[in-house]
Amino acid sequence: MTERRRNRPTRAELAAAHGTTVPDVLGPDLDVLFCGINPGLYSGWSGRHFARPGNRFWPALHAAGFTPRLLDPREQHLLPGLGLGITNLVDRATARADELTGAELREGGRALAAKLRVHRPRVLAVLGVTAYRQAFSRPHARIGPQDPGDAVAGVPVWVLPNPSGLNAHWDVRGIAAELRRMREAHGIPPAAAADDRSAEQSPSPPPSGRGSA
Repeated sequence: MTERRRNRPTRAELAAAHGTTVPDVLGPDLDVLFCGINPGLYSGWSGRHFARPGNRFWPALHAAGFTPRLLDPREQHLLPGLGLGITNLVDRATARADELTGAELREGGRALAAKLRVHRPRVLAVLGVTAYRQAFSRPHARIGPQDPGDAVAGVPVWVLPNPSGLNAHWDVRGIAAELRRMREAHGIPPAAAADDRSAEQSPSPPPSGRGSA
């Protein structure tokens, strides 16, 4: 990883990140596949999910017991070793999620269903109730577990709050409480110190190129 990616991006670099993509973080036998709405510009620039300072995903994930310590977005490659993965409904990076069209979200829902038929996680966790409603035509969906009949490709769905710092309705504590409720409902044990040692021994992936990152 270059020094440029360790520092904050310039305004020009953020503008250039419009439309870039961030690769999925996937692996076999996942307990949870987290699905964001789409990458923000900071994530598009860095090639890391939920990378913008102020995003509550990583702190809430740790507080809920999914990771043995607070992970940095640059450590996202450790997640599959903890039974976790990340994808997005829409691949392209934008400054705000409301820049996406309903058609994009619905197409993203279909693409996600195809992905689930291959990877088969125990539960799909969608991070954003409004996007979930649009992507899957569930106008009355609420935060929490969805009806069994609303499973996607046979995978049960749990809708979580959008962890973006722009979401003023939820703080880290509230998001972590929902994450913990999901973990416990699906019988997923809290991450242990042994998992941390195993993750620390995992090799880091090679740096990815700009644009496809």
